[in-house]
Amino acid sequence: MKKYAFFLGCTVPVRAQHYELSARNVAKELNIELVDMPGASCCGFPMKAVDAETSLLIAARNVALASQLQLDLVTLCNSCTAMLSDAQLQLTNKEFHDKFKRLGLSYPYEVKVKHFVRMLYEDIGIENIRKSVKKPLNPLKIMPHYGCHYMRPSHLYSFDNPEIPHTLDELVRVTGAESLDYADKMMCCGGSVLGIDEDLAVTMANHKLSIAKDLGTDAIVSICPFCTVMYEDNQRKAEAKFNTQYGIPVLYYPQLLGLSLGFDGNAIGLRFNRIKPNGIMKKIAM
Repeated sequence: MKKYAFFLGCTVPVRAQHYELSARNVAKELNIELVDMPGASCCGFPMKAVDAETSLLIAARNVALASQLQLDLVTLCNSCTAMLSDAQLQLTNKEFHDKFKRLGLSYPYEVKVKHFVRMLYEDIGIENIRKSVKKPLNPLKIMPHYGCHYMRPSHLYSFDNPEIPHTLDELVRVTGAESLDYADKMMCCGGSVLGIDEDLAVTMANHKLSIAKDLGTDAIVSICPFCTVMYEDNQRKAEAKFNTQYGIPVLYYPQLLGLSLGFDGNAIGLRFNRIKPNGIMKKIAM
């Protein structure tokens, strides 16, 4: 059994309970144990632009909690992954590590930080996942959205190609669904500027939603809670602003994978999806 410290961050427990629920159930099915981290806090990302050093120390404290469990760390959020990966890298720097130790923290075990999806791809593997698929999702056309921080900044990761990525596409295809290639695949969701310029953020989200509509997408698949905020929570704002209709469901990858593993809607938290994937459920039931 694979075993990891499980870092939820801030957004998932409040706005993405379906992401957490589906990830936990998929992990059990694939013989993965996710160990909760008592005392874990925000990753530090929201204050990075204000005080970069303090934000890194906050991140390093969370990495240290995993280290004290002697477990590698798995996250569900792209930004959390970037912050914690940066902190893990900085902990190898003596000057930063000395500041860290002055806070009374210890780092006895060198932790690897991975996004949940990267963990599935690298540690479980496509072929092992394929063997677990019980209900191939062949009728579905899925638009994968990687998000900015899944593999960027690239100096933090030796994983996938930041310009032409493939890992999420492969993980979509292993469920039996078609993974759609499309223009502006690596374009930001707009979430990074939402707090500063909502109009621009919604315009950026609308660009990709319009591509999804033109492709006849059954669902966008996201691996980041804030990307989902833009494509799902703000979809109606995009519809109103641009006088159009989308109604495009947004699934977290563990929800899609859970369907292919034979889970029902309750086990993957479909009741929490704001845009109900009724069309998807109808297609795969046929």
